[in-house]
Amino acid sequence: MTAGATPRDTVGRSGPASFTVVVTRPAGQSDALMAELAAAGVASLEFPLIDIAPALDVAPLRAALAALSDYALVVFVSPNAVDYAFGHYDAIWPHALPVGVVGPGSVAALARHGVEAPAYTVISPSSGVDDDGARFDSEALFAAIDARSGEASLDGKRVLIVRGDGGREWLADRLREAGAEVETVAAYRRLVPEPAVGAWTQVHALLTGKPHAWLITSSEGVRNLNELAHEHLNVAEIAQLKRAAVVAPHPRIAETARGLGFDSITVSGAGDQRIARALLSAAASASSAATAVSEDPAASDISAASVVKPVPSNPAHSRMTETNASTNASSQPSPAATSPLPPNSPFTPYEAQTPRRSASGPVLWFVVVVIACAAGVGGYALNRKVERTEQQLAQRQQANDAQTAELRVKTDQALATVHQIDSQTSQLEGKLADAQTAQSALQQQYADLARNRDDWTLAEVAQMLSSASQQLQLTGNTQLALFALQSADTRLAASDGAQVIAVRKAIAQDIDKLKAAPSTDLTGLAIKLDNAIAQIDSLPLAGEAPIAHATPKADTPADVAKVAAATGEPKWKVWWNTISNGIGQQLTSLVQVRRIDHADAMLTSPDQGYFVRENLKLRLLSARLALLSRNQSTLKSDLHAADDALATYFDASSKRTETVRDLVKQVDGASAAVDVPTIDSSLQAVNQYRSRG
Repeated sequence: MTAGATPRDTVGRSGPASFTVVVTRPAGQSDALMAELAAAGVASLEFPLIDIAPALDVAPLRAALAALSDYALVVFVSPNAVDYAFGHYDAIWPHALPVGVVGPGSVAALARHGVEAPAYTVISPSSGVDDDGARFDSEALFAAIDARSGEASLDGKRVLIVRGDGGREWLADRLREAGAEVETVAAYRRLVPEPAVGAWTQVHALLTGKPHAWLITSSEGVRNLNELAHEHLNVAEIAQLKRAAVVAPHPRIAETARGLGFDSITVSGAGDQRIARALLSAAASASSAATAVSEDPAASDISAASVVKPVPSNPAHSRMTETNASTNASSQPSPAATSPLPPNSPFTPYEAQTPRRSASGPVLWFVVVVIACAAGVGGYALNRKVERTEQQLAQRQQANDAQTAELRVKTDQALATVHQIDSQTSQLEGKLADAQTAQSALQQQYADLARNRDDWTLAEVAQMLSSASQQLQLTGNTQLALFALQSADTRLAASDGAQVIAVRKAIAQDIDKLKAAPSTDLTGLAIKLDNAIAQIDSLPLAGEAPIAHATPKADTPADVAKVAAATGEPKWKVWWNTISNGIGQQLTSLVQVRRIDHADAMLTSPDQGYFVRENLKLRLLSARLALLSRNQSTLKSDLHAADDALATYFDASSKRTETVRDLVKQVDGASAAVDVPTIDSSLQAVNQYRSRG
């Protein structure tokens, strides 16, 4: 209040317009609210405490918006999240996809982008009802989602939360507890702005005592205001700031402000209408208080009580009265000083003006002098006592000033410590949020690992058995297949499921089958076939068998006399029989008779014999390949065809032919053990388990 102006005059020149509201929302987001305040005659000052900027990496946001069909619910935590998300989404929002928002501001932001009821399902705490008692926060939104669809409906479904960088994890944790797979993406980031110099000038002017209120819409804004105040305001202005009226839309913001030292906080509720009503109520309260001060009659009473009293004759008493009056005047305010009027002269009758002589005059004068001396001594003593009292008061005042200065220094240090602790707490909260996010990711990975451990084990066993089966069919290496089966059984021993036991039984049967399979010397049999092939060119054909030269021969003639004497026949008859038998024997030795069952063998020319030998070689080579590939049927067929060719077209009486045929028969006899068992039972059991899983 300026000098010379009365309180009533000041109130008369003021009104709602003298009350100022400091709006701390991000720049450009309070135009409607400031217009409503201006229409009601309340001035407003835009003083942003938070700056909103796009996210540094928008790739996760775009990827999530491109896959909206994979989500059962999308939650926007603020109007900024809605605006920045739709800035990267050009398509039409799916009608079947529900949207969850925290407050009416986000509902209005969705409506600006064409997403509003009843065409779309919008879930919010108020459900479209204007309720002054409604809360607009994550807890209320979760209750609305639970009431709308139920927790069980989110089990196993994906939920997308669009927010700023950081933020509370309460809603995401509750949705995860309900069984949902929650993904969070950042659509924007918060920055601490630096208000302009002109804005700080207006804030300094408001903190000199002008009626005003602060609108703070986030806990982060309260902390930013506290940090900026310690950087730009002095101790007195900080104290005035902490006593200023604060309007917050949520109790959590009010608790944060109260923790930082603000002592006049009003919780308005979410929405510009509720905030405007709370601010206009604060303006009306400030105007009413100013009107009550201007109409208080105490000032006129004090002026009336300042009528001049008679001046005492005692100078000491007069001095002490003036001292007390000056002390009282300095301790409490008073209107403009008014100099006291001189006292009225007492009325004296005319007769009393005539001097009279009396005998008691000298005595009276003596008494007066004694009283005056006593009064002088008493006044002097009293004056000394007052001076000592003033000195003591001055010393106490200096001590109080020193204590006050020391207390201010300690207060500043304590405020700085509190500010540092608050910063460290904010950093710890951020680190705790990051740790909780990392812990949730690790828990999810552990759950996936535990869920897929048996599948991975079965896949590895299936791959191991498949490789062993291929090696067994190609090379006939039963030892390698046996080792693979034993390794698979060892891997499956850690699980005790019913299907795993069935697989282990099949593996055990195949192990016994492989152990019982006979061992075959495939290399030795192949060597025998190689020896047979090497001798084919030297084998004689049936039509090429060499014929020995015929030489007549007969028995030595016997003694005729002795024969005749022995038989009793005549000599001439004995002699004739001997001659005729000799001639017959000589004729018989000139002719050889051989049996040939196949006439074609005798008609084979030398050129055709070459092709017969080459065809026989091809048969034996085919048998050798069938032996190595363990093709039982082809091996038998080729061996039998080779043996028939040897018996048909080659000389059966030749030792070489007999040797080759013997080699072929040996390979044919040993080929019964060529067929090796398979491990199809184990492979089938593993495939059945994986198909059921």
